[in-house]
Amino acid sequence: MRRRKFHWNLILLFLCCNLLKAQEFVSSVPEETLKQYERRIDWWRMGKFGIFIHWGPVSLKGAEIGWSRGNQIPVEIYDNLYKQFNPTKFNPHQWAKLFKEAKAKYVVIVSKHHDGFSMFDSALTDYDSMNTPARRDFIGELVRACREEGLRVMFYYSLCDWYHPHYLPKPAYIQDPLEHQRDFNHYLEFMFGQIQELCERYRPDGIWFDGGWEHSPEEWRSQELFQLIRQILPEAIINDRAGLPGDYSTPEQEVGTFNPNRAWESCITLGTQWSWKPNDRIKSLKQSLQLLIRCAGGDGNLLLNIGPTPEGEIEDRQARILRGMGAWLAKYGESIFGTRGGPFMPGYWGASTYKDNIIYLHIFNWDDDKLEFPPIDRKILKSLALTGGKTQVVQGDRGITVRMSPRYRSDLVSVIKLVLDGPAKYISPRPGPSFPSITAKASNIFQNMSAFGADKAVDGNETTRWATDFGTYSAWLEVDLGKAKKINGVRIIEVVEFGERVRKFALEYKVEERGEWRTILMGTKLGANYLRRFVPITARYWRLNILEATEGPTIYEFQLLSSEQDKN
Repeated sequence: MRRRKFHWNLILLFLCCNLLKAQEFVSSVPEETLKQYERRIDWWRMGKFGIFIHWGPVSLKGAEIGWSRGNQIPVEIYDNLYKQFNPTKFNPHQWAKLFKEAKAKYVVIVSKHHDGFSMFDSALTDYDSMNTPARRDFIGELVRACREEGLRVMFYYSLCDWYHPHYLPKPAYIQDPLEHQRDFNHYLEFMFGQIQELCERYRPDGIWFDGGWEHSPEEWRSQELFQLIRQILPEAIINDRAGLPGDYSTPEQEVGTFNPNRAWESCITLGTQWSWKPNDRIKSLKQSLQLLIRCAGGDGNLLLNIGPTPEGEIEDRQARILRGMGAWLAKYGESIFGTRGGPFMPGYWGASTYKDNIIYLHIFNWDDDKLEFPPIDRKILKSLALTGGKTQVVQGDRGITVRMSPRYRSDLVSVIKLVLDGPAKYISPRPGPSFPSITAKASNIFQNMSAFGADKAVDGNETTRWATDFGTYSAWLEVDLGKAKKINGVRIIEVVEFGERVRKFALEYKVEERGEWRTILMGTKLGANYLRRFVPITARYWRLNILEATEGPTIYEFQLLSSEQDKN
């Protein structure tokens, strides 16, 4: 009787989820049915992995595209960089082959950013790629090369344009000559004209808008803009940044939350900024793969950004990461491509995906020797460790227990395939394995702002940071693992963009029964990637004690490593 009640609860929950799905569905084509929408967006949703490209004359300065105009780079200098932009090593065929080798399914390239420079041959402006010393249509060349490799292509296009003489920025920060009167309608004619150019000339698979925050959808005439695109490209997909919901959402620099009812795509940089930066700190292969897996497990896509050099090359470090992802996907891509996220929600443990009668468990972290998953209303017929070795999977009324010896666990991610006795899509979403919560506190936090809190150093996100006040020359960061764990290493990422401020530090652990802190190692420099291993210590509380700094220390990540974790 109890099992029957549980079964009916699952059916009711599934029906509610489908009702919510129908309610949340908003297409960029008003007359489109849910079935027609899903057919149109299916290639994108099943592709999971795209490459984002931010590139332009600003790469000559190694500064951020658009945002550095008038900030790090004076406007007059920024706006004339195109006169020096001559990327003689730009080879679109090499780029496209690299993207294919990475196993990406589509490419999104910036056609025009907030700085107003057009990376294509536009009849509506002289501020474009054809008026650089290169005199090349970068967009056109890359589109042809990508299509030769079987890749879909979409265009990023910024609605706002801080260069155009008739654009109205909010707030207005440009001092125009007295005789110049801006007319926003003139700018809109230009913007609509460029969108029409891009759609008719290059036939992209979609438009990726940005910059919509400066005006309302009515001011942008977004509905009319969508209709223009649809008249030319009925099958194109459009994102949500023109003030309308569009076909999908675009969380930025973070993995989206689990949502099977609304298509989404996380756009995340491989480095620390969107455009090329010399000697930039870039994500490791492990981090990049886990970003993709977390996105897929949340039922979303990953759009991973690269920034080519001013010479037109994709630097070796970035290329190696992309090739590494491709090598992994060549072996285990069945667990990503063509899947949907769930049924177990992503978490510290990892993420799951499914298709047909198969669930794929992607495991990043283990709770000692096992993981406990909640029950599912399907029988597991067999299990297989795709990444090698042996796994033990035991299914019972209370749930599913998964075990794998440390010697079989992959340094990157362990993938376990569960074959069920029926379709996995009817299993309602449920939480993944729970872990003791990791918390942190610090002796000082910059202006007591939560955005720079101690928790930012243990959130696994290398774009957030713990920061301290100016004039702070010593500080500590304490981490509570939730329970005593065996730790044999530490990885610390200092925010070196502000200089290597730490001059002396100690890594300490707490002996609880005595209430005292003991030092396991000391040093005089952290830098962008401090990694050390030591004899395993079992403890719950750990502390980074910064004993001396030249100025307020700030840390991206403070990661305590167990013996099973990646040593790279």
